[in-house]
Amino acid sequence: MSKILITPRSFGKHSKKPFELLEKQGYELIVNPYGRILTEQEMIEEIKGVDGVIVGVDPLNEKVLKNAKKLKVISKYGVGTDNIDLKYSERNNIAVTVTKGANSESVADYAFTLMLAAARKLVPIDRECRKLNWNKITSIGMSEKTLGLLGLGNIGKQVVKRARGFGMKVLAYDVYKDESFAFENNVEYMTVEEILKKSDFISLHLPLTDETKYIIGEKELNMMKENSVIVNTARGGLIDENALYNALRNKKIWGAGVDVFEKEPPENKKLLELDNIVLGSHCAASTVEAIDNMGTMAAKNIIDYVK
Repeated sequence: MSKILITPRSFGKHSKKPFELLEKQGYELIVNPYGRILTEQEMIEEIKGVDGVIVGVDPLNEKVLKNAKKLKVISKYGVGTDNIDLKYSERNNIAVTVTKGANSESVADYAFTLMLAAARKLVPIDRECRKLNWNKITSIGMSEKTLGLLGLGNIGKQVVKRARGFGMKVLAYDVYKDESFAFENNVEYMTVEEILKKSDFISLHLPLTDETKYIIGEKELNMMKENSVIVNTARGGLIDENALYNALRNKKIWGAGVDVFEKEPPENKKLLELDNIVLGSHCAASTVEAIDNMGTMAAKNIIDYVK
């Protein structure tokens, strides 16, 4: 009997279909017993003897994978693979799959939510209202502004569609250019530097690689407009958190919305003290619809490769 390890806590939370698909194949399912992201040592223990793993952001580095002698497939519950040693997997014929497109709509919604919340100072206003302070707090709008996207993949494209309703001009950077989409949606490709200088709002949708690590640092933040907003729903590590703190504290930019950090919860507690940043707990993809889509797709990916 094939054994499947399932680590994401939200897997099958709203629909039993993902579990039913796997159970129908007769698999023995090992579900995350900790109710949180597993540590490296916990992953080493749990992954022994399994044929497949459905994984969230838990560590699957070489040290962990060396203990998975029977592993045939890693089914990523999402699209980011920076927690998986892809080179080791390839050398050892372990397939790695992702749930491409399953959460694009939900993450795009959240990216736009963060932009609006930071621009309109939604969190400080809410906080003051709870104190019965009805003084007006001035904010900035999004309509007719320029939106810069670093990454124009599935999620970035969904953000473009939402920007249409606000009459925004859209600039984009991506290594792989979709000229057809750009033409049809009036998106102009530019360099990162050009986008930083010209955009009022910037949204990150890049994978975390050696090339994109700290793609936004002190130098890049200093290029941005004083009344600009930057949001990150992609991966922690794309933004240098110390540089972001300094830029926000010194009012170099208007605000930020961050759903992903290098370590979660963030070790840089200083960011939590600022009132011009909106914080998220890596929950951009946490909607009922996205969870159902990711669960079903992740289960089907396991079935296809274990067979």
